[in-house]
Amino acid sequence: SDLREQEERGELLQPLSFVLLVLCSVLLYFKVSLMDPGFVKPEEEAKAGEAEGQSLVIPQGMGDVKLRRCGYCLVKQPMRARHCQLCQHCVRRYDHHCPWIENCVGERNHPLFIAYLSVQLVVLLWGGHIAWSGLYFQQSWEWLQHNIFLLLSFFLIVIFTIVVLLLLVSHLYLISCNTTTWEFMSHHRISYLRHSELENPFDQGIILNLWRFFC
Repeated sequence: SDLREQEERGELLQPLSFVLLVLCSVLLYFKVSLMDPGFVKPEEEAKAGEAEGQSLVIPQGMGDVKLRRCGYCLVKQPMRARHCQLCQHCVRRYDHHCPWIENCVGERNHPLFIAYLSVQLVVLLWGGHIAWSGLYFQQSWEWLQHNIFLLLSFFLIVIFTIVVLLLLVSHLYLISCNTTTWEFMSHHRISYLRHSELENPFDQGIILNLWRFFC
């Protein structure tokens, strides 16, 4: 049969790989959007004084830092946590609330969010290549009528690729500096950063920052 001949020639490998990448992207999307991003729970208050994970580590040069109580959910906030009014919870190592996944990006799902963006970027680049390879430009109205949907698909893929690429690059930069989007955008409003002797007291060098985040 034709399918068997295509399989023997290895022509089915690329479409199968593409479908698997798309499936992986969809699964990562649901995983990141549905999982707990690192909500601070009331029963954890007894442990608030202990160094429990990255959120509670107080760097040198910051002096005495007192944990404050959230004015919304009334739990003691670990350092780098912030209350999200959309999620109605305080989130550990809060980065941002992402409307794309309808969830916060925080301590627990941030690495998976980076993995999702990476896989999504590969899917978009591959899809853009497929769409571009199907275009054979001709200066005629008839050609445009037959290829209008392919052209629109290609331009949409280009736009989404630029957005995802910028998101991924900006997040990798912030991770390499061991800072979050919230801390980067609101540095002057955060007390433990505003009164710190260092501009970024959490920065431990690119290699160690990346290692601690991903490993």
